[in-house]
Amino acid sequence: MKLLFDENLSAKLATRLLDIFPGSSHITTVGLEGSADLVIWNYAQKNDFVIVSKDNDFRQRAFRYGTPPKVIWLSIGNAGTTSILALIKQNFQLIEDFEKQIEEALLVIAS
Repeated sequence: MKLLFDENLSAKLATRLLDIFPGSSHITTVGLEGSADLVIWNYAQKNDFVIVSKDNDFRQRAFRYGTPPKVIWLSIGNAGTTSILALIKQNFQLIEDFEKQIEEALLVIAS
């Protein structure tokens, strides 16, 4: 499973999670910095990414349009990169299970 990290999250997350989520990236790395949510949504859909964001817009888009792409919404406030990294690693199995559930469009992970 490939994760696509939104602009509101550090690009370091993608590189630090490549061992467990190979092929993951950040929107700045794929040239989408400053792009509208719809552009990011369509890119993730076309390239088999799961969007990871703290942005409520992606959560709402997942409710409205379903999958693909899938969305992991982090309900974590102003947590730093180290805390977010730990949270994602702690929830690895939950994320893997979510990816396998065909109908599920949104996974909320809270600290």
